Amino acid sequence: MAINSLMNKTLLLLFLSLSGSFFILLLWVCDVWIERQTHGRLYSSLEQVTAKPLGLVLGTVKETAQGTTNAFFYHRIEAAAALYKAGKIQHLLLSGDNHRAGYNEPEDMRDALLQRGIPISAMTLDYAGFRTLDSVVRTQLVFQQDDFIVISQAFHNARALFIADAYGIHAIAFNAADVPGVFGIKVRLREVLARFRAVLDLYLLRTQPRFLGPPLPIDLHA
Repeated sequence: MAINSLMNKTLLLLFLSLSGSFFILLLWVCDVWIERQTHGRLYSSLEQVTAKPLGLVLGTVKETAQGTTNAFFYHRIEAAAALYKAGKIQHLLLSGDNHRAGYNEPEDMRDALLQRGIPISAMTLDYAGFRTLDSVVRTQLVFQQDDFIVISQAFHNARALFIADAYGIHAIAFNAADVPGVFGIKVRLREVLARFRAVLDLYLLRTQPRFLGPPLPIDLHA
């Protein structure tokens, strides 16, 4: 009896160990897949990035849960403003979450860009960018744009371009400055899981944006 119990526990531990190892392998494969597929289309230099009609700015919180400034947000704003002022983009699509009262990523981005001299006429707000997949796909299907620059941190840009590829979108990305230190490391570790989910969404679950709605084409020549 004791021997059977010991064997059962050993087999259970072996199964859990193998399952955990397989899951870690899957995470690594998805992470490397996305990195290798997109690395040649991520730019950090204004001089090197190709001009496009539109810049898609991916939203994030303006302040952390502790009430401190979120450097990821402000670095994206600075990158978007720099691209516009350098003539690399004509228009900015600000895509983010607006799912509860008092929380509005697109309007936070708009206000920050207005403070940096970007005209309101050069900005369109997307209030249904709940996830990166939603933001990228809505740019094509709702706003009728499939040739644009994604603006976020490099780790995030790679996933956005991976999603764009799956939809036949001709996108490149401009890397906002990253955030060093422990907070930046935590975000990068979460990105590994996000990349795994992106692969599942695109090739297994066939996940669609939460909300599409009617087309709202951006007139880039207005």
